[in-house]
Amino acid sequence: MTKRLTRNMVAAYLQEIGIDYILVPPRAEGETLEDILAEIRTCRRCALCSGRSNVVFGVGNPRARLLFVGEGPGMEEDRQGEPFVGAAGKRLTRWINRIGFAREDVYIANIVKCRPPGNRTPLPEEAAACLPYLRRQIRAIRPKVICTLGGVALNFLLGNNDRITRARGQWRDLDGIPVLPTYHPAYILRNATREHEALADFDLLAERLRSG
Repeated sequence: MTKRLTRNMVAAYLQEIGIDYILVPPRAEGETLEDILAEIRTCRRCALCSGRSNVVFGVGNPRARLLFVGEGPGMEEDRQGEPFVGAAGKRLTRWINRIGFAREDVYIANIVKCRPPGNRTPLPEEAAACLPYLRRQIRAIRPKVICTLGGVALNFLLGNNDRITRARGQWRDLDGIPVLPTYHPAYILRNATREHEALADFDLLAERLRSG
């Protein structure tokens, strides 16, 4: 029967042949998006878990310089497990392309990872249960700029009650990261005359990324 080697036996052997220590590559600091996703797949922190088809974690470049934060998944997002894949997602992709990025270059996430019934606004307790996951995503990605899409994302992420019509286009700060609020693309689908304001906000994003 082969004798199992222990760490002490290996250390003793290495010392015997004149090796006192071995350089070991340092472990990467912090957790990865995969670490967070593995945990959130079984999340039961709030009642939204009972109605989900899929956890809608986020999508895009794990080292993106630009992070978008929306409100929560809708029916199609819940079905596919990916944020912003419906009509609003196509409009967001158009805005992203307009400033010289592909959808794959950025990262897109939401305040809550499970679909609220009837696509209603997330309740404060639901957002509070999910926000730690989003903050961990932000720490893992380390974006240069964050763009919140709509008033709900702005209010929950930054903990304020600002109206998006007044806050859009005005830079904010989250732990040293510049945050720019703009309209949710679903709002623009219903209010097309305000799209020029969203496009102006995206121009600000592009300018900030170029300068930083």
